[in-house]
Amino acid sequence: MPIMLNKLFLEIKMTFKGTIKIEPEEDWYVATCLENSIASQGKTIDEAMLNLKEAISLYYEDEAKKDELQYLENDQVFITRLEMAI
Repeated sequence: MPIMLNKLFLEIKMTFKGTIKIEPEEDWYVATCLENSIASQGKTIDEAMLNLKEAISLYYEDEAKKDELQYLENDQVFITRLEMAI
């Protein structure tokens, strides 16, 4: 989102911090962002992460969705394992 200030253009960049789950699925790795359920895949973990970054970036290009970032910044996520007899 460029802003003009005395004929200088400044671009405001936002940052996104998320919790990513990566799981093998047949010959692929599937990377899923737990905060917004965006997912992508790749043949390697690095490729899956790179593709997920691109997908998240495209998702938040929509100005209306940037409001979600305010919510996500204040939200804490806790991940744990559960083991129990069934």
